Amino acid sequence: MSASAGDGEPCTPLDNAKEEVSGPTCTGDNSKHESSICSGSSEIKSRAVVKYCAAPPPTSYALLQEKTDLKLPPANWLRENPQLGSAGTTILGSSSKSKPFSSFGMAYEFIDCIGDDVDVVSDSENIKKLLKIPYSKSHLSMAVHRVGRTLLLDELDIQELFMRSSQTGDWTWLKEFYQRLIDQKWQRKKKSKEHWYQKAILSKFLYYSINGDGAAEPQSDGLNEGEEDSGADEFSSSWPTAFTSTSNAEESEAPKQESVTVDSSFALGQVTSVPKEQNLPTIFNEGENGQGLRNDFVRNIMWTFEDIHMLVGSNMPIFGGGRYPAVSLRLRDNNKPINILTGIDYWLDNLMCNVPELVMCFHVNGIVQKYEMIKTEDIPHLENSTFSTRVVKDIAQNVLSFLKSNCTKEGHTYWLFKASGSDIVKLYDLTTLCEEAEEEKYQNPFTLPVAVLLYKVASNLMLKARQNRKHYGTIRTLLLNCVKLLHQDRHPQIIASAHYMLSELFQLDEPLEEDGGESLRAGGSEDSYSDEDREEEEEEEDLTEDSDDDGSYSNCSSPQDDSKAVAVIRSVGELSVPEKYRSTHQIRPSCAFPVSQDKEERCRLVLSYVLKGLKAVDGSIKKESDLPAADPNTPIPLKYEDRSATGACATEKGISLLLERAAGPLQGEQKHTTRSGMIPGSWQHHMKLKLFFKASKAYYVLSDAATNLLKYGRALRYIKLSLQCYDAYCSVSGTLHPHVLLFHSQCLSLCGDIQLMLAQNANNRAAYLEEYSYQTKEDQEILHSLHRESSCQAFSMATDLAMDPEYQLFVSSKCYEAAYELLVSEPLKDLTSDQLSQVLKRLGNIRNEMGVYYMNQAAAMQAEKEVKKSVSAAEQEMWKKSFGFFEKGMKDFEAIGDSTNTALLLCNTGRLMRICAQAHCNLSGDEGRGEFSPEEALYYNKAIDYYLQAMKALASREKHSAVWDSVNWELSTTYFTLATLLQDYAPVSRKAQEQIEREVTEAMMKSLKYCDLQTDSARQPLYQYRAATIHHRLASMYHSCFRNQVGDEHLRKQHRSLAELHYSKAVSLFLSLKDAPCELLRTLLERVAFAEFTMAGQNSSTAKLKSLTGAIEIMTETRHAFQLIHKELQEEQTELNEPDSAESAESSDVANGPMAGLNLQEVMKLIGVFEPSFSFLLLQVIKLMTTAKRKPSNKDEELLKTYKNVYSKLLRAEKNAPLVSRVELYVELLQQLMQRTGSDDTGTRKP
Repeated sequence: MSASAGDGEPCTPLDNAKEEVSGPTCTGDNSKHESSICSGSSEIKSRAVVKYCAAPPPTSYALLQEKTDLKLPPANWLRENPQLGSAGTTILGSSSKSKPFSSFGMAYEFIDCIGDDVDVVSDSENIKKLLKIPYSKSHLSMAVHRVGRTLLLDELDIQELFMRSSQTGDWTWLKEFYQRLIDQKWQRKKKSKEHWYQKAILSKFLYYSINGDGAAEPQSDGLNEGEEDSGADEFSSSWPTAFTSTSNAEESEAPKQESVTVDSSFALGQVTSVPKEQNLPTIFNEGENGQGLRNDFVRNIMWTFEDIHMLVGSNMPIFGGGRYPAVSLRLRDNNKPINILTGIDYWLDNLMCNVPELVMCFHVNGIVQKYEMIKTEDIPHLENSTFSTRVVKDIAQNVLSFLKSNCTKEGHTYWLFKASGSDIVKLYDLTTLCEEAEEEKYQNPFTLPVAVLLYKVASNLMLKARQNRKHYGTIRTLLLNCVKLLHQDRHPQIIASAHYMLSELFQLDEPLEEDGGESLRAGGSEDSYSDEDREEEEEEEDLTEDSDDDGSYSNCSSPQDDSKAVAVIRSVGELSVPEKYRSTHQIRPSCAFPVSQDKEERCRLVLSYVLKGLKAVDGSIKKESDLPAADPNTPIPLKYEDRSATGACATEKGISLLLERAAGPLQGEQKHTTRSGMIPGSWQHHMKLKLFFKASKAYYVLSDAATNLLKYGRALRYIKLSLQCYDAYCSVSGTLHPHVLLFHSQCLSLCGDIQLMLAQNANNRAAYLEEYSYQTKEDQEILHSLHRESSCQAFSMATDLAMDPEYQLFVSSKCYEAAYELLVSEPLKDLTSDQLSQVLKRLGNIRNEMGVYYMNQAAAMQAEKEVKKSVSAAEQEMWKKSFGFFEKGMKDFEAIGDSTNTALLLCNTGRLMRICAQAHCNLSGDEGRGEFSPEEALYYNKAIDYYLQAMKALASREKHSAVWDSVNWELSTTYFTLATLLQDYAPVSRKAQEQIEREVTEAMMKSLKYCDLQTDSARQPLYQYRAATIHHRLASMYHSCFRNQVGDEHLRKQHRSLAELHYSKAVSLFLSLKDAPCELLRTLLERVAFAEFTMAGQNSSTAKLKSLTGAIEIMTETRHAFQLIHKELQEEQTELNEPDSAESAESSDVANGPMAGLNLQEVMKLIGVFEPSFSFLLLQVIKLMTTAKRKPSNKDEELLKTYKNVYSKLLRAEKNAPLVSRVELYVELLQQLMQRTGSDDTGTRKP
């Protein structure tokens, strides 16, 4: 075979070989071989890794005898042979043409390499053509596509394309463009007879070179030249379908398919790297996927040439054995020297396939002359074929840099063109030119393969994206560009799948990582890969703006024709200049990915992609006759209802549907078509399931976010939409998988939360209603798509905005119950321990809320009754409901070991018992309340039991101090209330006085036991007040017993000492309080009265004087109480004297209301007791001291004088003086007495 400098046809045999021929480089599945070829003093780095090989073990070649006539066919000629492959069965021998989509076939099979790891994917013939551009005058026409940082190169046979165009009418716009700007009178060139002659003898030479039976036996040449020519036409490459022969297609495919890895059988959806839940249905059937998109090369090699990584397809047969384990065979005409193009061909073929040696067979007119063996590293130095390997390296780097700088838009088809005989190389963007011819926008045959490749690369990156978020921007760019290329009516499945994957990029249930967020916000745009790329492109345009373009074969066009070109190389000689196009190919994609910390924004993006996917699916479903003609622009009303008058039966019925839908998933696969006409198992069916579920998740996240923002109306609207999506999912799905049921239980739980919050925030109902009623156009359109499959009413009872808090609580509890039923169902019972405890906690909480609600209702009924004669049936019904919910709540909390909440529910149950007790007290309009009844005692004791159980559940204050303090306070209060009622309304008709006193004392002491006076807390003053009150009441009781006791002197003494003790403790505690002056004054006055009563029974003047002096000392202690009263009266007076009349009026109202804690009426009453008692004591002590028999000491005289002075002032005091003045006088007199008597040391100091 020869190759002239004029056409530059490469000389590699078996370009389209498909059967299994191999050399030692293909001994395994992924054999790796490295070579380093030296040229002169400089080294060219070349490394070859075999990614796939379909060839059998190598065999040695047959050395033909001298004078063998290659014009005569051997006996085995054109027979199938595994060593030569499919090329040996045609008279073509080796075709220079690549298949139109050969790079896509490789890209589909090695999808992991595309986008990042590889710079170029192409047939080895295309690589050789590019690297020979500066040396060759041949025309060049290639299609270039970009995926990430990978370029896919395919031969674009313009002549074949236009021959097809004249028959089909396609690509007329490109034909017109070509004729207008490049070649006005193009004609298809036919191959010369010499060309077919050389092809034929090469084919025969290869069959002669095979060792084995039937080889090297010449036969008569039965094929004439006419047959050769017709055969060439028959088997030449057609466009765009790869050439096949009916005689050998099936046979040649079979062994290939056995060796293909599993990944190569995927068309689109079943990409191995896509996570399980994302597997999408196969987009192409067998026929569609076979339209030139197979990887038909004998071997695929990862070739690294210097710093360029290329995935190369090669069919070059390799022989081996003996001294030469790997050689390539070449046939040359001895009369024609090897030119530089042929030398570069041979050298590059051996480098790519890692063949160390070349065997050259020379012939003259088909007669074998001799063989010569040449080492690969010596090929660049052959006579007449000398070339610099460094220059070839520079050409490769410059060509790649030029293409990467200018082919920046992913999904676009670029056309690299050089006319025959021209030095100018132009790059056109065919996609942009095609879009300008609007009627032929989708006639680019590369559109579908490119879109599928973009999708497959994105799918493959999805798994990597789980570990590294930096891939998200790349995936998004790939998918958006994929969608741009396709028409929705023609390729709905790819579009729907791409939009679903776009929605999957947003992991709604995961928080954004800070480091990932920074990397995702890097620059870039959707369809181009970096700002640096664009800057480089502009530099190239500056360099080439004055360049010209030559015609295809002979015609030259004007300079303005370059306006349609993306970029131009003005002279192929530039490519030989080192780093003419500087390292642009090293730029990595930097794709923008819209990352937002705002959950709502992310969810809205997800929903926009889901909607586009649903539109694509709905548009592909033809059966629409049974559907209502709904307008997607018309809002679907979200109804709300005031259910205050709704009967319990109606609500129970609605909620039962909720439970049935939630806990009763359909079993078995669906067999009938869906409401919209979808066939179960179809791609539309699978896609809708995924899109419905994704939409449901997005609305759930929106609802959760709105709940956190306290926007409960909006939250209810979103959870309604989420459950409507789930309802549609159920209508389409035959079986609900555990992860779907688990998510549904979360939705129901959130719905329960929202309804509970709505019930607790009834005051904002108008705002919630406004939020609930709002609807976006996007939501309306998604609902429209949902209604194609389902009425979406299964959960309407749970998601309606009711006006009745009781109903909202009821719905909330039913949602939690449904979630609980799901979690304990068979599919989920072993998977959901954490979530089950959360739902049980929510169940316990809602039952507590409902118990409190009914308890408050009962208390309200009780307060509204004017005269309580008997407990009404309605009250009892409220008690039963409340008690029932408390009991259920306690069981829920006990099931998860939550002792704190169990204690709270026990505490609430105790409060319910107290309300029941209060309802049983006997009151009549005129007579006041009657005796303490047995029913009251029963319920108070039950309350005490529940409080004690709560204390037992908590065990200690350290477990939960707030709850412990609350239970402790309630228990103390209950004992105190019981004792007070027993004391104030003693059941004397049923019990003896002594028994009542004993019970009162017991209850009071227990109440006192739970008064925590040591712990510093907000309740400490309350505890102090209660303890003081208890001591005061006990002192009063013992005081009364002492007065009324007759006969038993021992008992009287005991009562007296107890009364003294409790009075003393009460006074001490009241003194420590600053806001109980009346209580302190009353206690002291009672204590004075007790002293007076004691004195009445004494006969001795000395004893009486001693008792009177003690009583006066007690009376002086009232000074502290009067000081507090005086202070509060002064503060009130100051407020009344404010200059602003409006403010003074207002403050007057306040003062006359609660009296700022001071009860004037009570003060006046106590003063009415204080004055006569004080006067009486002073008078009696003056009398006794005056009539005393013994001579008074000076001290006694001074004391008597003071008593008289104080008594005199008290008598002369004006009775009608203002209260402040009177209190002032009392403080002054008591202070005067205190100084004389020395009673300042008796504990009357200020606390």
